[in-house]
Amino acid sequence: VKLVESGGGLVQAGGSLRLSCGASGSTSDLTAIGWFRQAPGQERQDRELVACVSTDDGSTWLVDSVKDRFTISRDIAKNTLYLQMHSLKPEDTAVYFCAADEFFRCNGGFVPTDYWGQGTQVSVST
Repeated sequence: VKLVESGGGLVQAGGSLRLSCGASGSTSDLTAIGWFRQAPGQERQDRELVACVSTDDGSTWLVDSVKDRFTISRDIAKNTLYLQMHSLKPEDTAVYFCAADEFFRCNGGFVPTDYWGQGTQVSVST
């Protein structure tokens, strides 16, 4: 499975962005897919789970800090995962990664080990 993110950019605080993650390959084996972010100065192991979705029932999870601002969705026909972000804050600045797993389902402890994208930069200015 290959994951390719797009949609990042520079936006002013209060603005919106929509991230996309295109998946190709044996995507039918995926059990969950989600978005992580790595803020400036953080190490890879400190990446924060932002949102995820289980592929079997479409159940979702979002971190509390974004629940009223971000929405995760997917277009199954297009094999694409989205993260719609509104009311962006400077603290949302990070590289956002798409990641997926073939065993674990989506929950607050989702740590995929199978597939990661290269990331897309989101920068929010004051």
